[in-house]
Amino acid sequence: MSQTKYQQVIDYHDATKHHFHRQARSLGYMDWANQPNPFRFYKECPTTSLPLAHKDPEGQYIDLYRRDHSQVKDLTLESLAVFLELSMGLSAWKGIDTNQWALRMNPSSGNLHPTEVYLVVPELMGLSAGLYHYNSFLHALEKRADLSNELAQRIKEAIGEGSFLVALSSIYWREAWKYGERAFRYCNHDVGHALACLSFSANLQGWKLGYLDGLSNDNMDQILGFADTKWVQHEEEHSDLFCIVHRNQLSHPLTSLPHDLVNQLSRLSFQGRPNQLSREHADWSIITEISKSTRKGEGLSDDYKLMDKSLSEKAFPTLSATDIIRQRRSAQRYDGKTSITKTQFFHILDKTLARDHCAPFDLHLIDPSIHLLIFVHRVEDLESGLYFFIRNDNDLEEIKRSTRSGLLWDRVDEDLPLYLLETGNIQEVATQVSCQQDIAGDSAFSLGMIARFEANINKEAHYYRLLFWETGMIGQVLYLEAEAHGVRGTGIGCFFDDPVHDIIGLKDHSYQSLYHFTMGGAIEDDRLTTLAPYDHLKELKSIDSP
Repeated sequence: MSQTKYQQVIDYHDATKHHFHRQARSLGYMDWANQPNPFRFYKECPTTSLPLAHKDPEGQYIDLYRRDHSQVKDLTLESLAVFLELSMGLSAWKGIDTNQWALRMNPSSGNLHPTEVYLVVPELMGLSAGLYHYNSFLHALEKRADLSNELAQRIKEAIGEGSFLVALSSIYWREAWKYGERAFRYCNHDVGHALACLSFSANLQGWKLGYLDGLSNDNMDQILGFADTKWVQHEEEHSDLFCIVHRNQLSHPLTSLPHDLVNQLSRLSFQGRPNQLSREHADWSIITEISKSTRKGEGLSDDYKLMDKSLSEKAFPTLSATDIIRQRRSAQRYDGKTSITKTQFFHILDKTLARDHCAPFDLHLIDPSIHLLIFVHRVEDLESGLYFFIRNDNDLEEIKRSTRSGLLWDRVDEDLPLYLLETGNIQEVATQVSCQQDIAGDSAFSLGMIARFEANINKEAHYYRLLFWETGMIGQVLYLEAEAHGVRGTGIGCFFDDPVHDIIGLKDHSYQSLYHFTMGGAIEDDRLTTLAPYDHLKELKSIDSP
């Protein structure tokens, strides 16, 4: 990789750090008149309404992770609709006074939702073969391009019977409107959350996601027709990645698409005009520059293996997988007293390990590079203090060498790579480094996700995005684990980067904190009303009726 791109990543990352004396640049106020529409619509293209699930897929909560219990569903319009509803669809509407806003299955920084979803699907009963955009507001597919019978057959031969493609893209403006220069980080967190949501939802159908690592961003833009789309300036969509969704029994999924197929897809005729999201925009050129610097070229990444280790927790007999997905919420405040048991804490951490044949990390995104610096406040039978959870044993000795002397590094459990660094009340420190947010100290525990940073960026600038994707996937696991254990979680994007590093003595770019998370007893806001996710469709139908 060129040193220029490496330096551009380092420069962006350092420029967008929060410090005690200075935060990363943003407008500094909320420009409510130009708050982006959180929903992308494509006008002037055919739309197919998707059926809402009358009955959710069966399965215990643990079946989100393990791959040996879900019955394989045929690919139909109905199963595709359930897959999308339980991953990227709406989960509820919240309201106070006259204001209402939607919540989704996939969380997002500031509930701003920069992530969009596209599908390349074969002909199904009730749906012609084509490239579609998923409209979560309407729970509908908007057809951006038709596939000829010949091309649809060629795709089927390449990816397999009953398989389809799913792609993610980001609208940086949605996050930059509020967060300014740091928004590129948050957009990529959200890609990771979306990937985990898609992986879990697919698993309930007996399907599996596989990352098409060999495709470049140029390939993706061509397939999605982004170069042919007339975007409103600053509201462009930027391709992130393509995945294949296939039957779980397929042991050797694709890692790319044949060149001739990419060429055929790039010659599609695209239709539809994207809606305008805001009247006016701020220009954050630093985001445009880092997006260009981290675009992926063609070719596969380094090969690696995931651990072959069974889950420590075998069952949640009373919990439905879909109930947990649907009830996931982000906590706004914690009560400062709720604790969890040590057993619960260990089970939560265990789910974040990247295992082969276990959702969501087995889509083979990146060699596990994220570790957890944990501030333990209220875990029964576990001393309060600072802990470190190693998600990839290959990094342990280097991390020890990179951190300050005097840390204990006492292993807590022989079956779990959790290490005690220091004992003591760490609530004030956790709150302070998380931008003085009480949620970091009032919880049962909070954590920072520490990435093997410089080594990855040195290999490929594109890995900068992947590191954030991995943090988002871990975050989604933590969200669902919180719900399963009777508490609530929330991601924290605002933290003081280098003061976090100072806690354990990290001095250079070898390891960097990329995302924070906290979990505890949530205080519900009883002023808010909750409405069903798709009641608004009934109103729209009544308006359309003669």
